[in-house]
Amino acid sequence: MKVVALVSGGKDSCYAMMKAIHYGHEIVALANLMPLDDSVDELDSYMYQTVGHQIIVRYAECMGLPLFRRRIQGSSRHQELGYKETQGDEVEDLCILLREVKRQIPSVSAVSSGAIASDYQRLRVESVCSRLGLVSLAYLWKQDQSLLLQEMITNGIVAVTVKVAAMGLDPAKHLGKELAFLNAYLHKLKELYGINVCGEGGEYETLTLDCPLFSNARIVLDEYQVVMHSSDSIAPVGILHPLAFHLENKADVQYLKSQDKIHESFTQKLGSVFEVQDSVEGCEATCKPVDYRADPINDIEHKFNISRTNNKGTFSICFWLQDSCNGLQEDLKIVLGKIESQLLGLGFGWENVLYIHLYIDDMNNFSEANETYVKFITQEKCPFGVPSRSTVEMPLIEMGFSRAYIEVLVANNKDKKVLHVQSISSWAPSCIGPYSQATLHEGILHMAGQLGLDPPTMNLCKGGPGVELEQALKNSEAVAKCFNCSITTSAIAFVIYCSKHISLLERLDIQEKQETILRQMKISHLQERTTYKALDPLFLYVLVPDLPKRAYVEVKPILYVEDDTDVAFEVVTERFCLETPPSYWGFKPENWHDSCTQKCVISGKTCAIILSITSELAAKICFDSLPAEYVNNGQHSLPKAHMEKISKFCIYLLDKVMTDDDFAWEDIMSLRFYIPVSLQMSVQLLQPMFCNALFELSEMSQKKLKTGEEPIFNIVPVIGSGRSASSMDDVVTCELMAQKS
Repeated sequence: MKVVALVSGGKDSCYAMMKAIHYGHEIVALANLMPLDDSVDELDSYMYQTVGHQIIVRYAECMGLPLFRRRIQGSSRHQELGYKETQGDEVEDLCILLREVKRQIPSVSAVSSGAIASDYQRLRVESVCSRLGLVSLAYLWKQDQSLLLQEMITNGIVAVTVKVAAMGLDPAKHLGKELAFLNAYLHKLKELYGINVCGEGGEYETLTLDCPLFSNARIVLDEYQVVMHSSDSIAPVGILHPLAFHLENKADVQYLKSQDKIHESFTQKLGSVFEVQDSVEGCEATCKPVDYRADPINDIEHKFNISRTNNKGTFSICFWLQDSCNGLQEDLKIVLGKIESQLLGLGFGWENVLYIHLYIDDMNNFSEANETYVKFITQEKCPFGVPSRSTVEMPLIEMGFSRAYIEVLVANNKDKKVLHVQSISSWAPSCIGPYSQATLHEGILHMAGQLGLDPPTMNLCKGGPGVELEQALKNSEAVAKCFNCSITTSAIAFVIYCSKHISLLERLDIQEKQETILRQMKISHLQERTTYKALDPLFLYVLVPDLPKRAYVEVKPILYVEDDTDVAFEVVTERFCLETPPSYWGFKPENWHDSCTQKCVISGKTCAIILSITSELAAKICFDSLPAEYVNNGQHSLPKAHMEKISKFCIYLLDKVMTDDDFAWEDIMSLRFYIPVSLQMSVQLLQPMFCNALFELSEMSQKKLKTGEEPIFNIVPVIGSGRSASSMDDVVTCELMAQKS
């Protein structure tokens, strides 16, 4: 991509440019914001470094690039973490500046910035980029600061301190000193006082005088004055005011490879400086999202299938169309519109949605599906954060579904914490658009489906399914760390979607890799922590037709994030009970029942269950009356009577497992029955079976289950599913998540 680089003069923005070039991008212009008054060194700004702004003008000549500058008119008016367009805010100056760069150089498609740890700054750059249709590049984001500082020095960043404001830093001693000289001392201050060695806490600011990008000349600071802002005895604050400097031409001019290609149409202006004035048009988004609403006639023209769980706190709603002859986009538009109207009817909106499962019938149409999706779920509609998402191709048409099938997890409050990083970085894959990496709500971290993407390039890792899985788990761990947890100790469950294009041998490799990687991560995590308490997560493997980007695997972790209270962690397959459990439909407790289930219980809070019915277990349930050839390969259809019995057994066993741990059907947040298409049973046939089983359980047990007009479960069509990657051939797999409301 062609990139305009935000430069403050500091080490971070310069090194961010170097990283952008390293990852194949091309810097075509520089952009800088400076004080309204030239005599002012530093502004009271949460966004911009301005100390040393007098020297930035020479960066254009040093790099042979056009420099666009704007004087800061606004102030920090919108000081909340998440930013929305605010007239008179200093962020709008950045928007005007970048809009002008884009107008003069239309090929610009990305913005580079040196954000390392400040969500405040990153979110504002992302907001501006989103409005202007630009991609944010933040290659220093979340990097280890000690390693990063050493990288900068090793890779030729020559920068001096121009501001110090921390315990242990003396303006008289440390201003004007090079980073290489201060490196060891900064690490000593980190040990003594816990400072950020890269100055991310405002401890110091720098001015880059030379770096490999300065191909024409370096800057020599001849004379400067130390100006004291505070003479505090503990942490005095001083800045460096440059009085005289000059450029020193480089004898051995070495142009970067990318320099040869710098937008030929702009060649005559290389090294020039342009001051961007106020814009009459203001800073408006290049395109406004269309606010789609459900068409009232849809309820007449289309028959909807709706399911909803009964948890009063967090519940799932699932929608799909029956007998639809539409294309994917039209189906998705109708379904999303219906969900929106249903949410409004309940007094909710998209801001209450925590997670979205998007199932489509053909991954070749993913871009069209996404185009429709982003017209409904927007950041404007979700001021508390957009929901996380997983997108998977499923064999929908084969089982009687429409081309779009959506499940949303909804909370009755807005007490959620959302991680939505849209910048491309080395940290974890970006989410450019209205979907987040993870959403935390009432102790449960719902993580978006993670592919094996190399974060800085956003390309799938090469090397096959095992390599992709390893990267997907690393990406998941990076996201988990942002919530002070780990997938090795906090995971309740992993759902691992596997493409049908993976061979059986590769599936075995996936499972072995997954176990090895998580074990290694756990060892590393233990070495970092003095205390240890971990869940033993559940695993569910789902075989699907295709995944985004033609990936081999997609990992979807669900984590429990501890609060300050003590909780009991438990993973159990058997529980001793003095009372004889009730018997329904003639099913009585048997020793082999334990082999059907895994469960992860956080006492009094959350219960997760995976129930796996293999063909062998199906034969036992049906009293060994299944055909021998079905038991052997599990690829043949079942008689309806047998499937009815299996559905009742699933409900019976789920009821028993939940009851053992004091959970009820009303606590269920989500319940999915994964059914393979090889059974040759339509959803229209399967859904009544499970509905009848629940109704009969309610009648027999007198539990007064709400079985109303809408099912409390979703049927998800798959190629196969199971508890191991090597044998995804269950007749039925149940995935249940319950939480006390």
